[in-house]
Amino acid sequence: MKIHLDTDLGGDIDDLCALAMLLRWSDVEITAITTVAEVNGTRAGYVRYVLSLEHREDIPVAAGADVSLGCYRLEQGFPEEEIYWGKSVTPSPNPLEKTLSLLKKSIEQGATIVAIGPYTNLYLLEKQYPGILGNARLYLMGGYVYPPRAGFPPWGVNMDYNIQVDVQSARYVIEHSNPTLVPLSVTAETSLRRAYLGTLRNSGALGQLLARQAEAFARDENNEERYGKTCGNLPNDIINFQHDPLTCAIALGWDEGVEITEIPLKLDLRNGWLHEIIDTAGKPTKVVARIDGNRFNELWIATVSSVSRE
Repeated sequence: MKIHLDTDLGGDIDDLCALAMLLRWSDVEITAITTVAEVNGTRAGYVRYVLSLEHREDIPVAAGADVSLGCYRLEQGFPEEEIYWGKSVTPSPNPLEKTLSLLKKSIEQGATIVAIGPYTNLYLLEKQYPGILGNARLYLMGGYVYPPRAGFPPWGVNMDYNIQVDVQSARYVIEHSNPTLVPLSVTAETSLRRAYLGTLRNSGALGQLLARQAEAFARDENNEERYGKTCGNLPNDIINFQHDPLTCAIALGWDEGVEITEIPLKLDLRNGWLHEIIDTAGKPTKVVARIDGNRFNELWIATVSSVSRE
């Protein structure tokens, strides 16, 4: 299966967890990786470094929409490289046209486009090639249709980062495509667990990087205290949520415990926040309505620990 990954790798570590899973998932051809919410090619540099650990420098990489475009609600920052990466990683900037060209080529090749960051690159692609997203098989991490279930974080629409950080792009992309949304209310049921760290350390250079960043993230975010002790349906050793890996797995066809429904959605901008409202006059949209979080957690650790390329 062909996959094009559009990612903001370099901040929240679930992007790294997603890329690691794709690299170690059998029978997947990654046609290209594009980065979004860029800071002069920093994220693309991180992607290239990850690929080098798996000896996959053959995968095309391009830095996409940069913060200099002024699209983003929040400032884009990165954790300390020495702590998270163990070294200084060289940025890899390039003209925006390279990113749009790779996205266009992937769509023409029939690849599934999986967007696990803000949707700015897709917005710019559709503006340059009107109608192209309508023909794309597109999975978007984001959306807030239903609130999280009891026992999970009681997040509101403002926590839907991928959509809310660039609402103009998000609205345009959803209105001009036929995506499958993987919303926050279901991704909140997944967990990267401290129990997985030992397995990761024994899973090659990439697994060791995952363990390194997970430990650092656990210190920085303290999700074991914030959510592990307060949300009854999450494990008490939760380090992070696996928003992006879940989206990639569903795009790849994983369906164990997954329920996808088609819902008429209407988009409404209220005080700067984009809301997805169920409305009979809305556009029919595929939405992941339910998952089995524990089953996905085990799938992820089994996948990323299954192959070690040294």
